[in-house]
Amino acid sequence: MSVPKHLQERGRALFEQVSGEFELEPHALELLRLASEALDRTEQARQALADEGILTVTSQGRRVAHPAVSIERDGRLAVARLLREIGLDEPLPDSRPPRRRH
Repeated sequence: MSVPKHLQERGRALFEQVSGEFELEPHALELLRLASEALDRTEQARQALADEGILTVTSQGRRVAHPAVSIERDGRLAVARLLREIGLDEPLPDSRPPRRRH
């Protein structure tokens, strides 16, 4: 599967890196596409928060969390879950020597 054309910079980079390093089955490539899209959505929300702030004012004058706060949070969770589903959440081997028990 080639890199989907609609992906933006961060999503495209994730898709290229993972698909270039791993041989993925078709279902895993679909999950990678979804993770890449979620990463792009997260980045869009992050940019909106940077531009507009994390709080917004309602029509009644109350300050509430900007809607992009939940979009960013949900996107991060989606990326993590999708990458875990593909099997890319394996911890790196620990190169430290084992701890001594006293």
